[in-house]
Amino acid sequence: QSCLSRQQVLAAIRQMQQLLKGQETRFSEGLRAMRSRLSTIHATLAKAPLDPPAASCPALQAPVDGRKFGTKYLVDHEVHFSCDPGFQLLGSSTRTCQANGSWTGQEPRCAEISECSSSPCQNGGTCLEGLNQFRCLCPQQWTGSTCQYQAQTAPPSWSVPDDAAFSRQPRCAQLAQTQQCSCDPGFHMNGTAANGICQDLNECEVYQWEGGPRLCAHACINIPGSFRCSCPAGYILLGDGKSCEDIDECSLSQDNCTSGSTCINTGGGFQCVTPRCPPAAGNVSYVKTSPFQCERNPCPMESRACHQAPKTISFHYLPLPSKLQTPAPLFRMATAAAPGRPGPDSLRFGIAGGNNRGHFVVQRSDRHTGELILVQSLRGPQTIHVDVDMSEYLDRVFQAKHVSKITVFVSAYEF
Repeated sequence: QSCLSRQQVLAAIRQMQQLLKGQETRFSEGLRAMRSRLSTIHATLAKAPLDPPAASCPALQAPVDGRKFGTKYLVDHEVHFSCDPGFQLLGSSTRTCQANGSWTGQEPRCAEISECSSSPCQNGGTCLEGLNQFRCLCPQQWTGSTCQYQAQTAPPSWSVPDDAAFSRQPRCAQLAQTQQCSCDPGFHMNGTAANGICQDLNECEVYQWEGGPRLCAHACINIPGSFRCSCPAGYILLGDGKSCEDIDECSLSQDNCTSGSTCINTGGGFQCVTPRCPPAAGNVSYVKTSPFQCERNPCPMESRACHQAPKTISFHYLPLPSKLQTPAPLFRMATAAAPGRPGPDSLRFGIAGGNNRGHFVVQRSDRHTGELILVQSLRGPQTIHVDVDMSEYLDRVFQAKHVSKITVFVSAYEF
């Protein structure tokens, strides 16, 4: 009995030794796995940058005599700059916030445009700055707008002596043994009282340097004793005798547009336009729902490319005068929810394409509206295209994109 009991005890001890050995093996393996995991985490942290990437850039100020467009300084956001009339931009017109917390480009500044910088006055003349123009003060023996003529050979700018209508005999009267002579309004005396003649005063020349309001919006024509204004083709002279107004050829049916196109009135003329939807590509195709809008056909559920394509494409045509003062809002994009359906809770606007994007910026005007703003003046005549897109998001999930294709017809004239 005692012998069996001893064998049982030895068997139990061996069993316990095996159990402890297994526990020791598993514990060692666990320690090795934990040590390996800690080494991996340590190596990862050692390679990581000490500083987290910057979320924004320092605030930017508008240049003196200029403007700044854009109020967000987050990474990948853009800020645009322009100068007031009479100043030119030096440096970068657009700066983008980089991931390292610095801005691209160089700090912009606005320098005054000097009309005298090209030294236009000849023969020792002194150049005087004016508002978008210059004037030359000439030495005594020189004359002309740039002192280009010698005084004795200068063509007279104040009269037209070759035409008899521009010269008249003075009206004279004998008063107390002296002869008094005078000229009609619009004429002035040239010569002495004995052999003087009344010559026409060329108002168009006299008043062009006065710095006051222009005599005519377009062209001034000198006539005997007075002047008259004229307008370019496509404009009519208004009742004030100096202003020009565009003729709307489209509303007067003076255009020659075919039945498949639409007449767009422009400054001094018109354009015949035929908006077309993009051709079908893959699963993306469009149908024209109005003369100026295309809508995308329903997409297959699995086609991500189709859902990312613009849901609507609209066409817009804007006539502008030349050298329009900036900044000038040109166009608005807005969203509206369908009845019974929740609208987007955020919008993103951007310039998607065109042939002269540097002249424009897109700026949010309120929660559901964005504005296209002209920030650099355009000189006509020219035609410019710019595409603006608006993306809709609901709970940060992309819903749809809309594109407005805008064509700007810039007139040759400032009216």
